[in-house]
Amino acid sequence: MRQFYYSHHVFMCQNVREDGRRCCNGDGRAAELRDYAKDRTRDLGLRRPGGTRINQAGCLGRCAEGPCLVIYPEGVWYRYETREDIDEILQEHVLNGRSVPRLRLDPGS
Repeated sequence: MRQFYYSHHVFMCQNVREDGRRCCNGDGRAAELRDYAKDRTRDLGLRRPGGTRINQAGCLGRCAEGPCLVIYPEGVWYRYETREDIDEILQEHVLNGRSVPRLRLDPGS
């Protein structure tokens, strides 16, 4: 069985569109919540090899759905708006291995 350096990679869109169209980080909230997610992974003891890596991403192509992230290796997409959303995603998906249906995005949309 192949071992990976991190068990989960969380890619959080930080895209800002200059033309005023909707984007994940147009109001700076996505950057604030990315920083919060990094802090929470540290607090939960996940910021280590074999743990979870929070990555900044450019446009993930789903701007109309609001701030979004994708977690690999599962390839599960989520939208988020608050610190509580980030906490729920980290607790349920990363720590407990269960998706968060209320925040999950359809992979085909």
